[in-house]
Amino acid sequence: MNTAHDAFIAARDFLLAHRTDYDTAIRDFRWPALTQFNWALDYFDVMAAGNDEPALWIVSDDGSERKRSFREMSEHSSQVANHLRALGVQRGDRILLMLGNEVALWETMLAAMKLGAVVIPATALLTAADLRDRVVRGRVRHVVAASAHTQKFAEVDGDYTRICVGARCEGWVNHDEADAFARRFTPDAPTLATDPMLLYFTSGTTSKPKLVLHTHQSYPVGHLSTMYWIGLQPGDVHLNISSPGWAKHSWSCVFAPWNAGACVFIYNAARFDARGLLAALERCAVTTLCAPPTVWRLLIQEDLAAYRGRLRIRELAGAGEPLNPEIIEQVRHAWGITLRDGYGQTETTALLGNSPGQPLKPGSMGRPLPGYRIALLDADGREAADGEVCIDLAAHPLGLMRGYEDSEQATAQSMRNGYYHTGDAAARDADGYVTFVGRADDVFKSSDYRISPFELESVLLEHACVTEVAVVPSPDALRLAIPKAYVTLAAGSEPNRELARDILAFARHALAPYKRVRRIEFVIELPKTLSGKIRRVELRKAEALRRERGVRVPDEYFEEDFPDLKRG
Repeated sequence: MNTAHDAFIAARDFLLAHRTDYDTAIRDFRWPALTQFNWALDYFDVMAAGNDEPALWIVSDDGSERKRSFREMSEHSSQVANHLRALGVQRGDRILLMLGNEVALWETMLAAMKLGAVVIPATALLTAADLRDRVVRGRVRHVVAASAHTQKFAEVDGDYTRICVGARCEGWVNHDEADAFARRFTPDAPTLATDPMLLYFTSGTTSKPKLVLHTHQSYPVGHLSTMYWIGLQPGDVHLNISSPGWAKHSWSCVFAPWNAGACVFIYNAARFDARGLLAALERCAVTTLCAPPTVWRLLIQEDLAAYRGRLRIRELAGAGEPLNPEIIEQVRHAWGITLRDGYGQTETTALLGNSPGQPLKPGSMGRPLPGYRIALLDADGREAADGEVCIDLAAHPLGLMRGYEDSEQATAQSMRNGYYHTGDAAARDADGYVTFVGRADDVFKSSDYRISPFELESVLLEHACVTEVAVVPSPDALRLAIPKAYVTLAAGSEPNRELARDILAFARHALAPYKRVRRIEFVIELPKTLSGKIRRVELRKAEALRRERGVRVPDEYFEEDFPDLKRG
């Protein structure tokens, strides 16, 4: 008898049975008590044995597609695990994984779990400087990367194993060599539920991303809350629009759907194509869809009503940033389905959400999800109707990170006084619905990406003409917000169009695309507190008001003012 498997299944089945009975689920759900647990071995392989139902279905805009059953994913991931072991991957080793939405990504994720190795997911948008930081601070011993991205590692020193996926590359072992290995895997030792499994680099208020460490229970088991929020059921075909390398990809392209026994569906397109996506939803009978508001803003520009009655979709969800009530209403009018919001962080699984079958209040993130007790704390640390979103640690929430690996101080600060502090401010109404107010710090979202002003400011300060800079979100119709820099110049530098172009080009070269500063304004001085801290809140309010009025001021420049930048 596999008691860990049975405990996990019992918790999962309870939530499936009460998927529309919020009161019972929130009152009676208990996280499984686990000592030894390896999700890939104790759950996935057991569930996948002899299971020829589809587990992964990747469709591309060129008409090609690949489909793998649960049995095939189990067997092929064991081959990859045996291959990695032969290459020297040991329990506890760090593997940087830089792949797109391709079968090898899921095979390698499962293989690493089976081995007890720690995966560091990495987006293909990372620069060589970003990768050097991850290799050094993440103590990377092995890299698995798409062949198209291997050239980036020529600038990344280190004694790490190099494995490429795709075309063969000189100096790299090819992933396809795993095909020669056995389809059964035997672990070298038991895995503790608290052993490390995932390490995410996430933007914060310091110049370098924080290292968020998750275990074999915090993400795999913790995402039972995410499964519940989305409303996933066995046999669903689930599409989550998210890029590999970010936590949301693991949320809804790995753990939540596979916890439910659903098929992970992927639509790969060179560029976002709303009509192509809608056609894929229809042809492939997708039943559940989760996408960031950026995607929903593009979808509602199409004739969604024309697809009513043609789609098999039962559940719609949005995450990453607050959903505009107008978007929710347009989708409901077109399809007769309620688009439901949810909330969580890289450090957690889904914490709050509008779950299936429950009344929805437009603009609200919903209510606490099963397994979590959420408190809003005021500045004095007392529970209030308005305050910082915090998790009560007395409830022993399983879906919370082990900590920030690179900073005991940051971990202690975030988990002080018996609560995990999210850094987000919200308000709760009389019915328990929570509405997002803003960041308690200055981190903001652009599209579905988390942006640290400090990180961007640190880069801009390297420009010879820049003396001070403050980055704030500038409202944008498509991306929700884009980075704007308020800049003071060094003596002898004149604010003009040529210098604005030069600074934007400098940032474009130094930063990954999703971090690019896209607006700039030269100012005489930045607003500051008496202690000398920049008052970004003042700049944010001024920028929001200016964009609302559609006003441009002298010495303010937008990226689109310089078409040649995109050609460069």
